[in-house]
Amino acid sequence: MALSQFMKLAARPACRALSSKAAPALDVSSTGPCFALTDEQREIVDLTKKFVREEIIPVAAHHDKTGEYPWAIIKKAWELGLTNSHIPADIGGTEMSIVTSCLVAEQFAYGCTGIMTAIEASGLGQTPVIIAGNKEQQKKYLGRLLEEPLVAAYCVTEPGAGSDVNGVRTRAEKKGDEYILNGQKMWITNGGVANWYFVLARTNPDPKCPASKAFTGFIVERDTPGLTPGRKEQNMGQRASDTRGITFEDVRVPKENVLVGEGAGFKIAMGTFDKTRPPVAAGAVGLAQRCLDEALKYSLERKAFGVPIAAHQAVSFMLADMAIGVETARLITMKSAWEVDQGRRNSYYASIAKCYASDIANKIATDAVQVFGGNGFNSEYPVEKLMRDAKIYQIYEGTSQIQRLIISRNMIDAAKQQA
Repeated sequence: MALSQFMKLAARPACRALSSKAAPALDVSSTGPCFALTDEQREIVDLTKKFVREEIIPVAAHHDKTGEYPWAIIKKAWELGLTNSHIPADIGGTEMSIVTSCLVAEQFAYGCTGIMTAIEASGLGQTPVIIAGNKEQQKKYLGRLLEEPLVAAYCVTEPGAGSDVNGVRTRAEKKGDEYILNGQKMWITNGGVANWYFVLARTNPDPKCPASKAFTGFIVERDTPGLTPGRKEQNMGQRASDTRGITFEDVRVPKENVLVGEGAGFKIAMGTFDKTRPPVAAGAVGLAQRCLDEALKYSLERKAFGVPIAAHQAVSFMLADMAIGVETARLITMKSAWEVDQGRRNSYYASIAKCYASDIANKIATDAVQVFGGNGFNSEYPVEKLMRDAKIYQIYEGTSQIQRLIISRNMIDAAKQQA
């Protein structure tokens, strides 16, 4: 199929041209793993690369400097069917495999991780409704995102509760057929632009109640009275992303907007990460690949002692180590995505992918700046932005330390079961 024909098929409203039937890129057979992309996946990757090259890279610096939310880019991506990739096919979504979503996320991040985060954060907000919402909730809230270019947000983190979800203080009290929400969220991506939010709140006031029973997940409309987004945060990097605090003051939420039921919120919130951490890891891989490409190109142009600096072993070995990091991070990311596509819980692999890809992206970004030397420290060159953008990967959607905690607990639990 020609790319132009594929783009036409992918355009709204026929978004299901990006089919849910695309086979995983990592397929384990009797002869071992196969890493070949399907024809459809190649079409999707080519389409995304073209979009990134023409629409994202030329404006990435502008959005970094101004902090302007990339609505124009999001609308164009929506028209091509490159957003809302997690939404089920029976609602009208593309229902891409997680592997395919990671292929797309890596390409977006190659262009600009701030813009990629603005797009992927909507997927994070959608996922609790995808995995736990009933059909009415899914049709209403996910369907809305398919009808027009809107975004959702995942509203869990608070000023005093990040990694420690049990520290969440936002409360929801049931009164008749409604719940009354009061509290303060912080660092909410898409906080000021979302059409609706997934909100985690405590419904059991007993401080001794375990997290697995104390919290409830809600779908909250942006225009609900008492819901107030704060100012846009001025962050170190990924400035195209809209990050804000959200205040809830006597916000009334109908009982129909509860996901599953009271006490199910923590499980929903944590289950979401199994599906969303692989695309975040893919974003880190995309940034790392961009750093490597920029460093390699520069090292072939810049001369020192009469030869391109790539000819010096000090630089060429740095490039080699960068390539090793990119390739291994990509492999574990695809492994973690493939696991969840097989219907298995992938917390262990998702945490390894998120942790490793995040750490590698930061190391490679630092090395890219070093290859550029003084120019790398200057904002006129691309690697300065890439280094700033990389840091958040070690923090959001679970810090690198929390990922190590999850990994070690999985290892210990498995060892005890085998004993």
